[in-house]
Amino acid sequence: MTLPEHPEPGSAEKDPAQPSPPPSAAQLAEGYAAKAGLRRSSDGNIDVWKSAGGFQGIAESILPGLVFLIVFTLMRDLTMALIAALAAAAVFTVARLIQRRPLTQALAGIVGVGLSAWLANTTGKAEDFYVIGFLTNTGYILAMSLSIAVRWPFAGLLFGFIRNEGVEWRKHPARVKAYRIGTWVIVSVLVLRLVVQVPLYLMGEPGLAGLATTRLLMGAPLYLLGVWIAWLLTKPAPAPAPEPN
Repeated sequence: MTLPEHPEPGSAEKDPAQPSPPPSAAQLAEGYAAKAGLRRSSDGNIDVWKSAGGFQGIAESILPGLVFLIVFTLMRDLTMALIAALAAAAVFTVARLIQRRPLTQALAGIVGVGLSAWLANTTGKAEDFYVIGFLTNTGYILAMSLSIAVRWPFAGLLFGFIRNEGVEWRKHPARVKAYRIGTWVIVSVLVLRLVVQVPLYLMGEPGLAGLATTRLLMGAPLYLLGVWIAWLLTKPAPAPAPEPN
């Protein structure tokens, strides 16, 4: 009879029923930075174009709203405009399926357009197509402001792993301050959107063209500009050159 082999001390396999330990703050931050889609260029800087998803990523963020505005302006038919916007968002989802690319951005886009279309269709007001964007924008402002308050500024989570700082920057008050300033820059961009767009929304249909236009101009392009400025402002000071012997 063959005796069962006894594992050597320390070699026992981990019990699958045993719960895995919760992720550390560093792992959470790394995962968030990855999900944010930021990319690093060969020279170690942030690659704004690739971070936006390139031409396709920019088009995914702009085209559904642009199609909605054009169709509604030409036909004055809210239902047709909403269907056209949803169709434009669906095209990008299908394109990503064909390309076998990650669906996260496209799915987020079509869900956002779907909620916006549902709200506008429910109220019968074309300008309500943009309300979900206001709510999302406000949510980001609150979340980023909270990140500053708890000393985990949003810019540090975005940029720390691109710069190979991990979360070590939190041990240095100067770096925390720099990332706090960078986060305020991004928050300012989001606040500026509301300051410009909400008054146009409150005008009702007469302000729709202006609202849609500013939404396009102040969408991904302005946000990426804010991220780029935040990146520059949070650049670490160069290490001092070693003294000659």
